[in-house]
Amino acid sequence: MKVLVIQQKMIGDVLTSSILFEAIKLEHPSAELHYLVNSHTVPVVENNTFIDKLVLFTPEIENSKLQFYRFLKEIRKEKYDIVIDVYSKTSSAFITSFSKAKIRIGKSKSYLNWAYTHQSGMDLVRNHGIPLAYENRLNMLTPFVKNINYKVEPQIFITEKEKDQLQLKLKNEKLSLKEDPVVMVNILGSSPSKTYPLPYLAELLDELVNHFKDIKFLFNYIPKQQDQVNTLKSYCSQKTQNNILNFYAPSLREFIILTSFCDAMIGNEGGAIHMAKAVNIPSFAIFSPWIRKETWGANDEDDQNLNVHLRDFEPQLFKNYNKKDFRKNQKEYYLKFEPELIKKTLVNFIKNSITSLNGS
Repeated sequence: MKVLVIQQKMIGDVLTSSILFEAIKLEHPSAELHYLVNSHTVPVVENNTFIDKLVLFTPEIENSKLQFYRFLKEIRKEKYDIVIDVYSKTSSAFITSFSKAKIRIGKSKSYLNWAYTHQSGMDLVRNHGIPLAYENRLNMLTPFVKNINYKVEPQIFITEKEKDQLQLKLKNEKLSLKEDPVVMVNILGSSPSKTYPLPYLAELLDELVNHFKDIKFLFNYIPKQQDQVNTLKSYCSQKTQNNILNFYAPSLREFIILTSFCDAMIGNEGGAIHMAKAVNIPSFAIFSPWIRKETWGANDEDDQNLNVHLRDFEPQLFKNYNKKDFRKNQKEYYLKFEPELIKKTLVNFIKNSITSLNGS
């Protein structure tokens, strides 16, 4: 059996969809599994032992009709038995159809009926106590996996060589992550509408430093976000500023490895939080008010991975929830999500996650 899974664009989505490979291998251990992803997302699936081959969708292919046609011919040459189009947009549906695979699975969209032999609906209610983003993906395996394991989770595989290389880099920077507990902070969401207000986030960091004098912070950001980093620092107390480590991971892969050395990750819900979970680092996610918590949060929170949503504290605001309205007015709802609502839960999370910390 030869299977192609298609998941383009977002890094977090590529990581999430990687759960399909373990789920397939559990029932079909001899299946040959290929993963079609955009080239910039490779760091989250590199060295994944459940994936036999990565098929890269490069900018050159995306921007050239000739290159795209050649790519399609290469896909057809592979003679896949099954293609699972998790992305399910017009471009990926075209790839799926061109493959001529006997079984072609996509999301249930009427305008893509022509591309698929099987279509999978997207549930809005969880049936397995896991995020809907996981459950709906796993449901796509129904046509050929009889007993789907809904307990599989995204994993990122890091080699010892990679760890050693980053340790050496840290040493050269005269930086040790072993002396004091270190928390990675996902300071910005993937868009302004998914970003907790910086003054509020600074207040949360101040609260942690007031409780745990030895705690240190690393910030997750890219160079073009430096101004926002500086703004966040300016909102922090001097004591907190002194506890912010000055180190930047220049590549996504190095960021993942750096995160694996941290004691926890906190901040905006998004790809970075999912990466922390995938390297088994405790995480504390702050959801944007307009995002449905059910999509990415599990039914039962555990001590290692917690998340908070404005709806947890102000449920009356969500009685007539309308995604479009909430997204349009996200600033107003974010302002209602005051740090005081989060502080106690966050402090307890850090206390439970990092036993070496000294309370004040």
